[in-house]
Amino acid sequence: MYCAIRPAPIFCTRFRYLASFGNKGKRSISTTVKMRLVGLTGGIASGKSTVSNLFKSHGVPVVDADLVARDVLKKDTGGYNKVVAAFGEEILEADGEVDRPKLGQIVFSDNAKRQLLNRLLAPYISSGIFCESLKLWLKGYKVIVLDIPLLFETKMDKWTKPVVVVWVDTETQLQRLMARDGSTEEDARNRINAQMAMDLKRSKADIVIDNTGSLEDLEEQFRKVLFQVTRPLTWSEFWLSRQGALTALISFGIVVVVGKIVSGIL
Repeated sequence: MYCAIRPAPIFCTRFRYLASFGNKGKRSISTTVKMRLVGLTGGIASGKSTVSNLFKSHGVPVVDADLVARDVLKKDTGGYNKVVAAFGEEILEADGEVDRPKLGQIVFSDNAKRQLLNRLLAPYISSGIFCESLKLWLKGYKVIVLDIPLLFETKMDKWTKPVVVVWVDTETQLQRLMARDGSTEEDARNRINAQMAMDLKRSKADIVIDNTGSLEDLEEQFRKVLFQVTRPLTWSEFWLSRQGALTALISFGIVVVVGKIVSGIL
């Protein structure tokens, strides 16, 4: 088992959220949050959630795209209304909430419907991720992990550095998924094939965690990754953090006050 870490520098990443998506020539409102955003992704049953929980247990905040997606599908939200309009009321449970397993069966067996669902929910999920990241930044966190299954597919990897991919071979992934969900081999393969190939994700990663071994192997690799992503901020990262911004503001205020005092003396 190994943990491959590319010798790429960690730097402050700019995460931009467009509050409105205008046509060419129209103004759109944008807010930029600057911090170290670590991208975490993998495939279904690869062990990504285990790594995400390890980050949390070591005090590193995680924004979970799956949890955001659940929120945007809650009854009477914008995402809910669009999905029900597109897929019909047959995807609803008796209480009116979306039957997520049923919706999953529909989209994982039909590529066109899966792409439609992604298009419908992408704006709501991206704005939800932005809001959660902003909340953490305002609390003073400088390093935040974005746990996003479709990190590469949604092009959100360009806002994160480094990108950590939890990798397993296809056969291991298949067996773990069948054991976890009690699904048939056909259903499990459909779900795996509906995602970007694990080897392709691995080729796009800055850090690769090989999770074909035991939990102990995974934890050993994780300790190396944790050291890599939580290294002290560079000066450029510090000044773009909330603490750095406050330090700069206070320093500027002191300079102004001292300047006035000196001017008064002279």
